[in-house]
Amino acid sequence: MQPIPLREIHPERVDDYRWRLPRTGPMRTDGLVYADDSLFEAIRDDQALVQVCNVATLPGIVGPSIAMPDIHWGYGFPIGGVAAFDEQEGVISPGGVGFDISCGVRLLRTGLTRPDLEPRRRLDLLVETLFSRIPSGVGRGSRLRLSSKDLEGILTRGAAWAIDHGFGEETDLEYLEEGGCMPGADPSQVSERALERGSRQLGTLGSGNHFLELQCVDEIYDARAATALGLAEGQVTVSIHTGSRGFGYQICEDSLRVMVRAAQRYGIDLPDRQLCCAPVLSPEGSAYLGAMVCGVNYALTNRQVITHRVREAFEETYQRGPSWHRIGVVYDVCHNVAKRETHEIDGKRRPVWVHRKGATRAFGPGHPEVPGRYRAVGQPVLVPGDMGRYSFVLCGNPAAAEEAFASSCHGAGRVMSRKQARRNARGRALIDELAGRGVQVRSEGRATIAEEMPEAYKDVAEVVRSVEGAGLARRVARLVPFAVVKG
Repeated sequence: MQPIPLREIHPERVDDYRWRLPRTGPMRTDGLVYADDSLFEAIRDDQALVQVCNVATLPGIVGPSIAMPDIHWGYGFPIGGVAAFDEQEGVISPGGVGFDISCGVRLLRTGLTRPDLEPRRRLDLLVETLFSRIPSGVGRGSRLRLSSKDLEGILTRGAAWAIDHGFGEETDLEYLEEGGCMPGADPSQVSERALERGSRQLGTLGSGNHFLELQCVDEIYDARAATALGLAEGQVTVSIHTGSRGFGYQICEDSLRVMVRAAQRYGIDLPDRQLCCAPVLSPEGSAYLGAMVCGVNYALTNRQVITHRVREAFEETYQRGPSWHRIGVVYDVCHNVAKRETHEIDGKRRPVWVHRKGATRAFGPGHPEVPGRYRAVGQPVLVPGDMGRYSFVLCGNPAAAEEAFASSCHGAGRVMSRKQARRNARGRALIDELAGRGVQVRSEGRATIAEEMPEAYKDVAEVVRSVEGAGLARRVARLVPFAVVKG
C-alpha cells in the first residue's frame, strides 16, 4: 500500500477548532484534527497530515484517527496523535506509543513563594544542587546501581518500589496515573540490552526536550479547580518532564524488528513501514504490551526518584525540612502509551486499545480513575510549553471522552527541526537572552539549549486555546518558569 499523497487530502473545516480529513483511498475512517485557523494553516502542507491518514488505514481502528493541535511529524504516527483499536480485530503498534515509552510530566506543588527562595545566591545554589543531584544529558548515568532483583521490582511494582526504598512518600502514589504502577508487566519480554541500559539510568532526566523547571503560578483561571489541586497565585511549583530513558528506547527498538515481520506474517498491508504492528491478541502483540508496561513502570519510578531528589535539594540548600517546603505531587501523567480503556462507540460501551503518542489522557469530572480529591473537577492535564514562556495546568472535560477517547494535547509541539533550531541559534547568546527574560538555565551543553530555544516551538497558549475551544479540557492555571535544568 502506498502512503496517501498530501495532494489527495482535502481538509474540511467542521467548526472553529476542528478539521475533518475525509476518508479516501485505503483509509478505514476519517481523520480529525483539533486546531484553530492559524495552527491549521501552519500544518496544512505538513507530512504529519499524511501520517494521520496513514493511521486511519490500520485494521480494527474505531472512531477517527485524531491529531491534537500540537501535532508534528513523528515515527509512523504523528506526535500529537490518538487512535483507538478494537480489542478483538485491532492492532497494537509501537509507532503509536513512541520510543520514549511513558514519557510524561509530573507537577509538584510547594508551600513556598518566590521570596522564600531568596537571596539570589541561594537560588543559584538550589539550581546547581538540582543539576548535580539529577543527572541530565545524553548518556548520563545514575548514581544508583540496580541489581536484577531491583529491576524486576521496578518493572512490576513501579513507583511503589521507589517508595519502599526510601524515595518519596506513600501519599505520592495516590496522585500518579495508574497509582504509579500499570498492571500487565512481563519482564520476560524485555531484552538483556534493555535491562542493561535500565540498570544505569534510574533517576536521570536525559536530554532533548526533557527538563526540570522551577515555576511560579502567575494566573488562575478556574479558582475551584485550582483549590482542589492545591494551586494558588504566586506559589512555586516544580515540573519534571522525562520518561523511560534508554530502557524504553531499547524496548521500542527491539519491538520494531519483531513487528515488521509480524505485519507481513498477518497480511497487514502498510502505507508506511514505520506503522508496523500486530494484532492485539497475537503473541507478538501480547509480547510488546508486556514489555511496554515494563517501560511505563520504569518511567513512573524514574520520575518518583527525581521527585525525591528535588525534595533533598531544597532541604540541603536551605537547611530546612519537609514542613518548610511542603513539596507534594499534584499529578503525574504520561503522554506516550497504549492503554486498554472502555469508551462509548456508536452508542455502546466497548473495550479498545487507545494509542496516545504525544497526547495526554483527560478524564472528565466523576471518572472513577481520577483521584478522589480531584474527582469533582476532572483529571489534571499537564501541558508544558517552551522554557522561555509558560506552561498550563488543565482539567479534563466530558467532551474529551465523547469524541477523543478522553484525550488532550501534551505540549507546545515543534515548529523547527533540531537541526534548523541549531542553525537559527548561531551567533546568539541564548542563555543570556533567557536570563533577560528572568529564566535561569543550567544545562550540560549549549547544543541542547539551541535545539530547545523558545522559537523552536509553537506558542503553547495557542495550543491550549484550541483544546479549550473544542471542549476537551479547560484551563486551571498558568505556570511561568524562572529556572530550568536541561541535558
